This record gives sequence, C-alpha cells and structure tokens, in this order.
Amino acid sequence: MCAAKLVIVEDDIFLREELLSVLQKEGYDVREISSFNSVLDEIVAMNPSLVLLDLNLPGHSGFALCRSLKIHGISPILVLTSRNQLQDELRALDLGADDYLTKPCPPSRLLARIEKLLNLYKNMRSLLDAGSFQLDENTFEVISGERSLALPENEGKVLREIIRKAPIVVSKESLFHCLWGTSEYVDDNILQVNMTRLRKDLAKLGLADCIETVRGEGYRMRSGEAHEK
Repeated sequence: MCAAKLVIVEDDIFLREELLSVLQKEGYDVREISSFNSVLDEIVAMNPSLVLLDLNLPGHSGFALCRSLKIHGISPILVLTSRNQLQDELRALDLGADDYLTKPCPPSRLLARIEKLLNLYKNMRSLLDAGSFQLDENTFEVISGERSLALPENEGKVLREIIRKAPIVVSKESLFHCLWGTSEYVDDNILQVNMTRLRKDLAKLGLADCIETVRGEGYRMRSGEAHEK
C-alpha cells in the first residue's frame, strides 16, 4: 500500500524542515511548499491525502486558501498555526478545515490528529457515477459490478474530469490544466500516452469503449450523464 501523501504549507523554513523530518520518520510521503507564487495550483497538482496548513502565509490568506482547497476537493485539511484565538479557529473550521492545532504542538499530538483524519477519510467514499461503473474521486478506484481497479494518479485525474463534465466534451487544454496546471509547453503526445494507458486499464474491467474521442475537440463519456452520488 502506498504511503499517504502529506503536503506541508508553512513559510517558516525551520519549522517546515522539522515537520518534514517528523512526518517522514513515520513513513509518510511528504511534500513541502517552499514558494508561494502559485500555491493553490501546486497543492491541487500534488493531489495530497492531507494538507498541513499554516494561516500566516506570505502574500496569501490561509483562510482563503483553505476555502479554495475545499472547493477543489482537497481534503482533509489540518490547520497548524500560531493563531490561538477562538474566532480564528471557528472561522477556519467554517471555511472547511477538518482540525485546528496551535503552535507549538507536541509531535505526538500532531501525529495522532493526522492519523485520525486519514483513517476518517479512508473510510469515506466519494463516488462519481458513470452509468456502467463508478469512480472514487479520492482514491481513483474504478468499481464495476463486483470488480474494481485502482488507477494511477494521472489516469484517475483524467477520468474524474471527464466524468464530472459529462456529457460535455472535455478539451485537451482542460486536461492539461487538470494534470499539470498549465497548457503551455505541454506536448499533446504526453496526454495521448495517458489516455492510451487509461483505456488499457479500463479494458481490464470491460470498459475500454467508455471514453469517446471527439476529433479536434477532446474527450467525453460515451454513456449517459454522469453524476455524483
């Protein structure tokens, strides 16, 4: 089983490195945000299992970032901040934070809260219904009848975007942004490779023809409308 991917959003480099060390020793796949120019796009592209979020960030409102992450389907969010006022905690929770801890925080407490949130979300499925199958949009598990298959991250993101937009055609540019956060300097062949792999994986469940290529436009679900359960 793959280690949970955690993203640290903290501008204090010393604290960030300390958190990185603590979490890596626990076996987590830990990423860190060190530049805050396009922090939202970076986090979304990483598709983390959990975000550890400070509220005091250079040039950004941690509250606004928390809300934006939730809008993009990124969960859970654990706020770790020096802001110890009740009004700040209530505001963060209202904007979508799943937990709130104040600095300094004992590593044992932080690890316990992280484990609790990961276990909670692991047992929560968010299923997209594509008619003949379902996709767990958090884990990218495809479920068809009694069979299931976990897709690699990029394939899962592509399929999720196509199901969400069904029956509308999803353009290549939209998929570029979904996968890499930009459509500049991206070779069409890279997307084509991901589509070919996705179709091969779906074929293992008898779903090879569920995605239709619309020449000159992009891709769409071949079946009826998809909707979230």
